[in-house]
Amino acid sequence: MLDVACGMGRHVRWFSGRNHPVSCVDRSEDAIAFIASMAKGKPIESVLADIENGPWPFAGSLFDAVVVTNYLWRPLLPVLVRSVAPGGVLIYETFAVGNETVGKPSRPDFLLQPGELLSACTGLQVVAYEDGFLDPPPRFVQRIAAVRPASLEGLRRNPL
Repeated sequence: MLDVACGMGRHVRWFSGRNHPVSCVDRSEDAIAFIASMAKGKPIESVLADIENGPWPFAGSLFDAVVVTNYLWRPLLPVLVRSVAPGGVLIYETFAVGNETVGKPSRPDFLLQPGELLSACTGLQVVAYEDGFLDPPPRFVQRIAAVRPASLEGLRRNPL
């Protein structure tokens, strides 16, 4: 499992608490240090990297699950989709257009356009998708769960 822009590791804790190997990446030294301190023998790989201004630290790796929440860097979307292993899932939720009417983020750079997440998942089978308003707290989001067909062979998985 890969947690992108993991912050303080909410998803890392959940998945590792269920004995799943986890890789995570964030540009915050404090966040990565915190995750590393809680790892203590668990299969957690925490990577400090600025994924907006530097190289993708998992180039060529595939993951059974890629999880992204409350983060959007459009140039990374195709990389994230390619990082889903055969039979794996992409779970992505972030803010959408309309959020500027109820709070932050409000800059268009941080808000998905209608259908943008669906378009980004070409090649994956979408099993769930939402685009709309949620409350509380009030926010506009897009969410997707999309699976890569398991029939692809010979691709390398991240061993952790």
